[in-house]
Amino acid sequence: MKNVSQEGWIAAIATAENAVIIDVRTPEECATGILENAIMLDFFKSEFFKQEISKLDKNNTYYMYCRSGNRSSQACSMMEDMGFDKTVNLRGGMHAWSGSKVMPNS
Repeated sequence: MKNVSQEGWIAAIATAENAVIIDVRTPEECATGILENAIMLDFFKSEFFKQEISKLDKNNTYYMYCRSGNRSSQACSMMEDMGFDKTVNLRGGMHAWSGSKVMPNS
């Protein structure tokens, strides 16, 4: 797992092939805005989260974020335990994010 700042995150996604952005916050947290193109998978719903993660292509790079960076770091570790070797955690999560957000589709 790589831990990156907002600047590192933006630069990495701009040049990444097969980048997948995953927001691991709750639906209530996501209602305040998500990063563009993010998939919402609530980390607190652990069985659902694991089930959905297991369907993903292990060759892609996964960019994970949450409110503070803690849950997304745990999610990256879980994915590594499941055989994913390209995970990136947004250090500081949405608390540290000053870029644009979009409203999730209902």
